[in-house]
Amino acid sequence: MESRTELLTGRPVAEAGRPRERADAARNRAKVLAAAAELFATRDPRGVTMDDIAKAAGVGRGTLYRRYPDTVSIAQALLDEHERALQERLLRGDPPLGPGAPPAERLAAFYAAMVGLLDEHISLVLGAEQGALRYATGAYGFWRAHVRVLLTEAGVPETEALADILLAPLGPDVYAEQRRRGLTPGQITAALTRLAHGVVARDAVR
Repeated sequence: MESRTELLTGRPVAEAGRPRERADAARNRAKVLAAAAELFATRDPRGVTMDDIAKAAGVGRGTLYRRYPDTVSIAQALLDEHERALQERLLRGDPPLGPGAPPAERLAAFYAAMVGLLDEHISLVLGAEQGALRYATGAYGFWRAHVRVLLTEAGVPETEALADILLAPLGPDVYAEQRRRGLTPGQITAALTRLAHGVVARDAVR
């Protein structure tokens, strides 16, 4: 089994005491995730119910609820691997997305990568980050920590408030509405790049 590490600390994730997944449980999990992915992709994810997923997966409600408390947790499980891949690139990838580039360039690269993730997986993000739940996800905490580090490195003040402000344009509802109005990913990325360079100016550190 492949070992996992905490991306923020680099420490191994504790596996001791975790029971091995039974074969039938693994099959049910795979069926649930596959059914949910299809439902999220073909319908408004915010309208998908646990009953919908159980029926599509061919599993009982008890089986579904034993592993996932709600549709948000299912969407988060589907989205997790994509977000972790991006997190890995932020920590250990090549610049400007990874370490080694000026803060403004790294922030702009982060915006571009997030637009890519949103455009490819918008149905999952809409399902996983409904309303205030967005701020409770581990991924949001990671993105916020990353932006705060860049702001601090650049000497920009008010990092606590500004980090959330800079992440607000990446809300899935915002992105979905912009795409509905006909804006392209390239146009959205260009606007966010302008924002990154406007906030994290070259002469921010004095």
